[in-house]
Amino acid sequence: MYELIQVGKRTHYLNCPVRVGFIEDAGRAWLVDSGGDKDAGKKALKAAEGKGLAVAAILNTHSHADHIGGNQLIQQRTGCPAYAAGVERAMTECPMLEGVSLYGGRPPAELRGKFLLAPESRSQPIEEAVLPEGVEIVPLPGHAPGMIGVKSPDDIYFLADCVTSEEVLEKYHVNYLYDVGAFLATLDRVERLAGALFIPAHAEPVEDIRPLVARNRLKVYEIIDAVLEICAQPRPFEQILREVFRRYRLKMDFAQHALVGSTIRSYLSYLHDEGRLAARFEDDLLWWAAVR
Repeated sequence: MYELIQVGKRTHYLNCPVRVGFIEDAGRAWLVDSGGDKDAGKKALKAAEGKGLAVAAILNTHSHADHIGGNQLIQQRTGCPAYAAGVERAMTECPMLEGVSLYGGRPPAELRGKFLLAPESRSQPIEEAVLPEGVEIVPLPGHAPGMIGVKSPDDIYFLADCVTSEEVLEKYHVNYLYDVGAFLATLDRVERLAGALFIPAHAEPVEDIRPLVARNRLKVYEIIDAVLEICAQPRPFEQILREVFRRYRLKMDFAQHALVGSTIRSYLSYLHDEGRLAARFEDDLLWWAAVR
């Protein structure tokens, strides 16, 4: 764990729970994300120093705590900038917004731990980054609104959370999504990418990403079918969420209620916008029902 693995002439990744990318450029390292906490940040710095590299900048793929948790420590020790796209920049500078977006209000204490609340860090628009030659930014929205991937000069793609490992899919089933339609479009885009290697944040690097893309797409379709089946009879949201938890034998706690609950709301929005779910207000409740 936390071994720096070289996968291209100028490309490495730190083998840790959320893989941190290293792209070498003129004696400096451009990091892709920073890990989940200050300890991950320390290990990233140690890995860079072990290669004789100074940290040039952090390219944050998105603002979830497990991807930006090491930002603050790395910036304090190096003064390097961090870059993010769109709303991800705002959430990096004000991490409380992640819990707010999941919970829908000020999150309770159970949703203010480091799992969802990273230390705040300075962030700049990704458009302002003067990237090394051969480095490209790839929009990958869906899991998060402004999520990006990064292509290294070795034709290696860091794919953030646009795909999840088969093991995680089968254990948790309902993986967090902000925008179901955008996620499906991103899967289509990633499926067409040509590269030497693909490195998801939460799955093993692979030379052919298409089988994992297909597996993630099938899981989304499975959840869509499950929601429509549950809504064959009109139900309010909490009943829908309960049925999803029972169907997949998930354990309800604050974090799962927030993450899975937010994701199921995204599925409801997607299906409603597609004309496949109807919504009505009755008895002071919002009811959802499949359109026959």
